[in-house]
Amino acid sequence: MTTIADSDDLPAGPSRAKRLGRILRRHKNLTIGGAMVLLLVLAGILAPLLATHDPVQQSLATALRPPSAEHLFGTDQYGRDLFSRIIYGARLSLLEIVLGVGIALVVGIPLGLLAGYSGGRVDQIVIWFMDILFAFPGIVLSILIVSILGTSLVNLMIGIAIFSIPVYGRLARNLALSLKQVEYTEAARALGAGLWRILFQHILRNALGPIIVQATLTAGSVVLTAASLSFLGLGAQPPTPEWGAMMSDGRNFLGVNIWLSLFPGLAITFSVLGFNLFGDGLRDLLDPRR
Repeated sequence: MTTIADSDDLPAGPSRAKRLGRILRRHKNLTIGGAMVLLLVLAGILAPLLATHDPVQQSLATALRPPSAEHLFGTDQYGRDLFSRIIYGARLSLLEIVLGVGIALVVGIPLGLLAGYSGGRVDQIVIWFMDILFAFPGIVLSILIVSILGTSLVNLMIGIAIFSIPVYGRLARNLALSLKQVEYTEAARALGAGLWRILFQHILRNALGPIIVQATLTAGSVVLTAASLSFLGLGAQPPTPEWGAMMSDGRNFLGVNIWLSLFPGLAITFSVLGFNLFGDGLRDLLDPRR
């Protein structure tokens, strides 16, 4: 007599690996951008292993060499290996992203949540503050802050973070306005939950998707802005291997060695494109309408 098989013997559903494979095939931007971001992160983490030379060691005898087997990207005007400096520059770019985006998140998200949930005068004050920051073009505000605080990489990151605060503040405010009326928020309020518990445990947890997408998209603009300001001499100072500063050094030798500016420019393009593609892919993946 045949019997019905136990539930454990029934064919199992698609494995996680298969589901992940379908997601990656469906969202090409997520796959390509994720691979580019992963490559950038690995380059930054493994910089001491990947670099073929000391990035700050000078050797005037080998200055302005073209790409070769010994120096993959050539050398700069001081004989420093360009490939090693670009690899270490990836580590610096990741630090710029962590500091720039991190500070903006820590300040902007609580302000936005508080404004959207509280409303009234609190909302007006926060929006007024955001509007003041939005009135300044981002790069102009960064130049102003660096001019006041002094030229350094840390001050540059503070400037970039400050002009990014309104982006996250407005996003968090809009999310709080829509989520403060849902059932679980009203239930927590009825049970006597405190303000900050409602904001962070009920509203923020359900708003992480758009915030993560925005942070990923902002990462590319942070790299581009930091490189632009370093190109102007307002960021990392010599001999720090920063991509924007390397392009600035190379512009004086374009007629002799174009590689000095070309390779750092390609590194910036790669990073910005990778984060933008990754952010677009995340947005498509987390969009409930899709």
